[in-house]
Amino acid sequence: MTDESKKSKNKEKFDYAKAGVDIRQEEKAIKALTDKIKHIRMGFGAPILMGHYASVVDVGVGLAITTDGVGSKIMVAEALNKYDTIGIDCVAMNVNDLIAIGAEPIAMVDYIAIQKPDERVMEEIAIGLQKGCEMANITLVGGETATLPEMINGVDLVGTAIGVVEKNKIVTGEKIEVGDVIVAIESSGIHSNGLTLARKVVEKSGLSYKDEFDGTTIGEELLTPTRIYIEVLDVIKNYEVHGLAHITGGGVLNLKRLKDVCFRIEKPLKPQKIFRFIQELGNVDEDEMYRTFNMGMGFMIVLPKSEAKKIGVGKVVGHVEEGEGVYVKDLRIDVE
Repeated sequence: MTDESKKSKNKEKFDYAKAGVDIRQEEKAIKALTDKIKHIRMGFGAPILMGHYASVVDVGVGLAITTDGVGSKIMVAEALNKYDTIGIDCVAMNVNDLIAIGAEPIAMVDYIAIQKPDERVMEEIAIGLQKGCEMANITLVGGETATLPEMINGVDLVGTAIGVVEKNKIVTGEKIEVGDVIVAIESSGIHSNGLTLARKVVEKSGLSYKDEFDGTTIGEELLTPTRIYIEVLDVIKNYEVHGLAHITGGGVLNLKRLKDVCFRIEKPLKPQKIFRFIQELGNVDEDEMYRTFNMGMGFMIVLPKSEAKKIGVGKVVGHVEEGEGVYVKDLRIDVE
């Protein structure tokens, strides 16, 4: 951290809820929504997986579907007037969720809501979308743009992606066993989750997104595009994989989506400097950091120990044991 950053360090303790995102309240709101949506199609197109990273319907093969957006990372793009990378994030947040149930991404559509038409902004968003599609080997087959001056302040970007998976090869986590190991693949940085907390910490400290940080600026670092974990597809095809986790909102707690066992991470990957910068600047507790951010671990694979030595990606950071909970070293992060 620079001397200027130390001087402006905010002594107030921050967490995700205080920044405006209460994960537990969000879960209650989502439950209120999903509890009212009960109709299930039968026959062709019936669902065979719901409520996971992606859902799957039966059309002979499994057709996987997911939707996600870039979130408040767009507000950093707006502050820098730089939109040419957020399209990569939009693609990544969707295709990574498809990969997390073992599906191969094939196509997506986008939705752009904008306050007023702006050719330059749209062109820059398109640059990122194109790059993301190339990286994921998918086609952007269409989309929708809505000009909503009374609803949108700036721009919002979301997408919906589809993929295919053989019905008997869907990875849900149900095969996870005691003794399996956890392999983490390094993230590219903050990705597109936890930006509300990161932004609040920076803004409350009195710093600017244009202030220097580790050879670039704070804003440029926060805009580092989300990594697309396309290499995981080869791991799924060639090795015995029991569980997959895309580390998004909720941080390492995403492991809990897989199975009710104890996930113990003893040797986490070293987080990129931006995470410790935010932690120190906002006086954020260590367990809150792992509940909010990926902390340098953007994707996790759970598989037998014998297989982990062969896959050629990531690093073994922990294992599965009897019991329950998610632990990072000595911290249990799934309870407060």
